Amino acid sequence: MSDSVVVRVKPGSRKGPLVEVDPDGGLTIYVRERAVDGKANNAVTQLLAAHLQLPKSRVELVSGTTSRTKRFRIVS
Repeated sequence: MSDSVVVRVKPGSRKGPLVEVDPDGGLTIYVRERAVDGKANNAVTQLLAAHLQLPKSRVELVSGTTSRTKRFRIVS
């Protein structure tokens, strides 16, 4: 069984690393890494896994590799 999570990403942020819960229940993730060579995606995956208290291997990026809005699959 797996669930999905949609997050809004702010790469290259001075505010990061930080996970914010939006008023509508969504997540915004701020990371310091720039969106170059997948560095921001790796940082977001790692931060989301830590926020959900899961190993990184259970969090997969399924869409949005070049977008600021990303969908992750949480594998149980």
